[in-house]
Amino acid sequence: MDEEEALLIVDNKNNNNNNSRDIHILSISFVLIFLSFGAAQNLETTLNTVENLGTTCLGILYLSFTIFSIVAGVVVRTIGSKKALVLGTSGYWFFVAANLIPSWYTMIPASIYIGFCASIIWVGQGTYLTSSAQSHARENKLHEGTVIGHFNGEFWAMFAGHQVFGNLITLFVLKDGTGGSTTGTTLLFIIFLSVMTLGIILICFLSKKDNHKKAKESPESSLDRFSTLTSLAKSVFKPLCDVRMLLIIPLFAYSGLQQAFVWAEFTKGIVKPVLGSAGVGGAMAVYGAFDALSSLVAGRFTSGLSNITYIVCGGALAQAIIFLWILLQYSATSGLIGMIYPLIMAGVLGIGDGVLMTQLNALLGILFQHDMEGAFAQLKIWQSASIAAVFFLMAHITMQAMLVTMLAILCVSMVGFLLLTLRGEQALSSS
Repeated sequence: MDEEEALLIVDNKNNNNNNSRDIHILSISFVLIFLSFGAAQNLETTLNTVENLGTTCLGILYLSFTIFSIVAGVVVRTIGSKKALVLGTSGYWFFVAANLIPSWYTMIPASIYIGFCASIIWVGQGTYLTSSAQSHARENKLHEGTVIGHFNGEFWAMFAGHQVFGNLITLFVLKDGTGGSTTGTTLLFIIFLSVMTLGIILICFLSKKDNHKKAKESPESSLDRFSTLTSLAKSVFKPLCDVRMLLIIPLFAYSGLQQAFVWAEFTKGIVKPVLGSAGVGGAMAVYGAFDALSSLVAGRFTSGLSNITYIVCGGALAQAIIFLWILLQYSATSGLIGMIYPLIMAGVLGIGDGVLMTQLNALLGILFQHDMEGAFAQLKIWQSASIAAVFFLMAHITMQAMLVTMLAILCVSMVGFLLLTLRGEQALSSS
């Protein structure tokens, strides 16, 4: 009996170590993959300027991301979260590789394909991380919401570091002003492909965490095309029948808008006029550093709906202050103070992004455990649609119009989020 108990204790320790190990592997692999893709994305509108190839590709990328996110939940549920993660990495590799020979014939297909891969890798990431957190909480008899918050905090803190590392690599390789030369950019993208390949290899070492419900299905049901179509319809429309999902969709959209604003408008209209093109990488490194720090801190304080509400409201308020500053009072100035202002803005915007990414993913893991794939697919549908809209419309609207739009959507999203909190508290008090 003593030997059996000892074996159980050892087995539990191994499972606990596996869950923690998997989150470490997932986080590190995403940093390696996205430091390459993120830096390449930041360079698209600068390097591929002929006939607006770079801007068009980014718009197509996020439009494709939006469309494929509709079916991403079904794909991940069918092939499993680990296989979705591995398959999803291929699109990012091909997109960076296409930049070695940038043309409409290489970049457009790569942009469409990465949209599909992005949809399944992010739904797979959310599902895999939440499943790991639930297993860890169950095996250690811990509060599930707290573990989900901690795991999301670690992941998003490390993930935000990709902005720092990717931009530093770009700054180092192109430091001699070789940003416009073929040799400099070719070397940069070869380095990115090498780093990305390492991340792809690393992600293959994740433990398998597929949904065991598949084992209970009969052979006939697995071959039934009608059931597949029904599953697809449910994954798309069932989450939209949940009032809780409807209340947080505006916040999904806002989270995408604020990211696209930083990538497209903030760097071009605020950072570049003051710090120049070379300063964009530095400002984005500051953005990534504060993004990482806020993700880690916010994740540590996450334990339930009420905590998430306070943290999200704080992050939203911080970003709203920056938007109002730019809209009402900010003007580019020379001197040291003028150089510091864009860096302060970048830091505060990074804090807001870290809070949103960490808390939204934790919230979905807590509220929608019965359909995590569908919930995370909805998050990516609305985020990517918002980002695509910004890239397609940025040439036709002013920064002021975008800021007003974002502030309006932020107000609507916070009202919906507070209503969600009230509904959640009422449900807890009545149960």
